[in-house]
Amino acid sequence: MTHIRVRIGVLGLALVAGLAAPATATAAPPVTASAPTVEELRLDGDVPQEILRRSGFASAGPAFARGLGRADSYREARRIVAREGSALWRRAVDRVQGRGPARGDLSRDDDRPLYWARLGMTRELRTWEPGFGLTGRQRAALLGELERASRGQSDIRLPHDRHGTGGKGGKGGKGGKGMKRVLLTGFDPFTLDRDIRISNPSGAAALALDGTVIDTPDGPARVETAVFPVRWRDFSDGAVERALRPHLPRVDLFTTVSQGRVGRFDVERTNGAWRGGFPDNENVSRTETVPVAEPASQPQWTTTTLPYEAITAADTGRFPVYDNTSVTEIPAEGTEPVVRPDGPTPGSTARAGGGGDYLSNEIAYRATLLRDRLGLDATLPGGHVHTPVLQFGAGNTDPATGAVTDPAFVQNRLDIVTQVRAIVAVAVSASVPDRSDRPGVPDRS
Repeated sequence: MTHIRVRIGVLGLALVAGLAAPATATAAPPVTASAPTVEELRLDGDVPQEILRRSGFASAGPAFARGLGRADSYREARRIVAREGSALWRRAVDRVQGRGPARGDLSRDDDRPLYWARLGMTRELRTWEPGFGLTGRQRAALLGELERASRGQSDIRLPHDRHGTGGKGGKGGKGGKGMKRVLLTGFDPFTLDRDIRISNPSGAAALALDGTVIDTPDGPARVETAVFPVRWRDFSDGAVERALRPHLPRVDLFTTVSQGRVGRFDVERTNGAWRGGFPDNENVSRTETVPVAEPASQPQWTTTTLPYEAITAADTGRFPVYDNTSVTEIPAEGTEPVVRPDGPTPGSTARAGGGGDYLSNEIAYRATLLRDRLGLDATLPGGHVHTPVLQFGAGNTDPATGAVTDPAFVQNRLDIVTQVRAIVAVAVSASVPDRSDRPGVPDRS
């Protein structure tokens, strides 16, 4: 997601507003169903329908609608939404990780069925007109619950002890070094009006790694993952902070991941507090300082604490991995943006981090700012990794006539996901040891 310099890529993103409680004192009047969003309207195209059909996920939206139709109260609707959202996430993870039948000829590593199936469910919920009164606030709360549950954000299960074996099917710890805890995030597909067939390798990596254990020279590492939307409004509403705040004090390492440039990985050294305006998946633009809590103490820049030297020096796979130190700034005494290959200068104002000025830069900025405000900057390795752009095969580049998949496309995605796993293993081994048993720290965010 490096829009300011690389318009091809950019990737990243966040989540919907928090779950609101229903009104109890004075009931608000019922609100009629709302129209589908720009994202949800794309669902009617031939490509999304083919992806759903060929993955076995075409039934997710209709089945969810039938479940909603049986709800006779808001409380029952909440139970259905939470259950079915979580079930969709688990179904997508299981498909990618090879558990159960594939239910279609689309390759199992594909992240797109989850994206399009979720939109089918959110559209059903957004346009649902129940027999009981449902306020606008309650509908928004249900949509928020569905987003969180279907993105794995409600399903993060870190081991409770250094040799923890609980959770989602991962192996237990081995030996005396104990189980490290890793949190990794990915994104939805984006730039869908340019090519609606697009997949996002960061989302595919999240599905492939969720609940798995990676063996490293420093011992096993349990990985928990979640996926974020490519929507400015979710980030403005604090989706990243809500999802990550409970878990950062308990993990040994975190990394946000998104799609970046062609043919390379980048470990982004510096993140900037600026939105550059590139349209999101709702075709909305935002050009402004990244909105966060306590803006008076908001820094212009945050930095990675990932072991970038070890990551870039290691042989992790097919694609080269770079320590990206470049940013774009307005110097302290200047008025125009300047590219700085070696990072920001004192007192400057951010116009792009190493990862650009889109949502991938923003999730990196928000996650590392949260790390710092929690007082974890000296002990918790964390930052952002950009993957290569996922490309179709040489003869399959026309969005209007091309196939939704091909062998090169699948192999490229598999190679990227495998290399993400290897990068995580290197990062764990090179990072500060054994901090996951320490108690949580006060939340200063």
